[in-house]
Amino acid sequence: MPTTFLTADWKNLIMANYIIDPAILKPNLPYKTELDSYHGNVYVSLVGFMFMNTRLLGVKVPFHINFEEVNLRFYVRYNDNGHWKRGTVFIEEIVPKPAISFIANIVYHEKYVTKKMGHFFERKENEINLGYQWKHQGHWNRLEAIIENGSFPMLPGSREEFIAEHYWGYSKYNDTTTFEYNVQHPAWNVYKVKDYLINCDFTSLYGDAFLMLEKAVPDSVFVAEGSAISVLKKRKL
Repeated sequence: MPTTFLTADWKNLIMANYIIDPAILKPNLPYKTELDSYHGNVYVSLVGFMFMNTRLLGVKVPFHINFEEVNLRFYVRYNDNGHWKRGTVFIEEIVPKPAISFIANIVYHEKYVTKKMGHFFERKENEINLGYQWKHQGHWNRLEAIIENGSFPMLPGSREEFIAEHYWGYSKYNDTTTFEYNVQHPAWNVYKVKDYLINCDFTSLYGDAFLMLEKAVPDSVFVAEGSAISVLKKRKL
């Protein structure tokens, strides 16, 4: 049986989703995977959320229990002996804790970087204001949303379900090796977004290939409530 590497609560996920040219993503495509699509469109998502109650191998590491993450990710699938697994590939993941970056990069060959970060969450009578900030090259980037109070289940077959319901992670070790790991969590409820703000230097953070995101309008923005999650140990494909 696979062994759990990490457990945590992922909470208050802001997910801004852009339709993108598949050719931009193909250099980052792990071996044996292919791009996943929704109604013929390929997506890349800017995602901000909270890690809460984090445990590595069942142990809470002091000062690394609650923290922010912002990542840029896209969606793939892998044919495992006739069974399609739908997964996520990360372009880059930003956290404020260097030990998290070090462990994730060494163990899972992910692309974590460490930056100064912040967040806010303010519940009002009829709405919730929340957001994430990360400092890059002396400037604060921001991903924020105003949402209606009250979450609801995702509709089957919806774009939100496509974005959120990818239960595998894939990382590119080299041109002939991919790491796969399972991320376990229940289906999430979502909130309706009333307004949002995205101020992100996509080019300097993620490279010239993502210049088009600087002025692009997301195809959708939603907030997922989140849940307890488990990340299982990786295997090599």
